[in-house]
Parts: sequence; structure tokens; C-alpha cells
Amino acid sequence: MNTADMTAKIAAGQGFIAALDQSGGSTPKALKGYGIEEGAWSNDEEMFGLIHDMRSRIIRSKAFNGDRVIGAILFERTMDGTVNGKPTPAGADRQGRGAVHQDRQGPRRRI
Repeated sequence: MNTADMTAKIAAGQGFIAALDQSGGSTPKALKGYGIEEGAWSNDEEMFGLIHDMRSRIIRSKAFNGDRVIGAILFERTMDGTVNGKPTPAGADRQGRGAVHQDRQGPRRRI
């Protein structure tokens, strides 16, 4: 799908870019919204592990496909993880079209 098609799909309310990029500051609130109370982790590594598990479940969902999800914004730590034994970007890219990455500390790139 080219940029014009993606833009038209979003404008028509038929598609969106999945924002899966919570950083450390917003992660506790995101986990709480998913039913995991603050204190369920004892350090940042455990917290980021829980948020990666949450993102992995979203990515593995049958609804996470090219029908409505036309791209994904992934946090750098998520990019370094795995989903279903594959690097996260490959796990998120079931259609073989690439995913959008926006790292809060770095440049935008297409993978």
C-alpha cells in the first residue's frame, strides 16, 4: 500500500497506526489500564518485561493485521525484543510490508 492509499484509509476512518511506544514514564499507567497494578514489578526491567508481554499479545492478535492496522510505532526496547520467536518488527509485520518505527530518542525509519 502506498502513502496515498494509507492516508486515504486513515482519512476515511478505515485504518490507523498502532502506537505501541510507551516509555518508562507512561508505562505504569498503560499497565494499569491492562489490569496490572503498580507494585506488580520490583524494578524497571520487570516493568518493561510486563509491557513487552502486553505488546506481544496485541501483536499476536488476529485483529492486528493489514485490514485496519497500516503501521506501528514501536518503542526501542520493543524493537529489541521478540514476538513468537522472531524479532518484534518481523512478528508485527505479518503482511511483509514493513512497520513504522518512531523511537522517542532517535530518528524515524522504515524497516
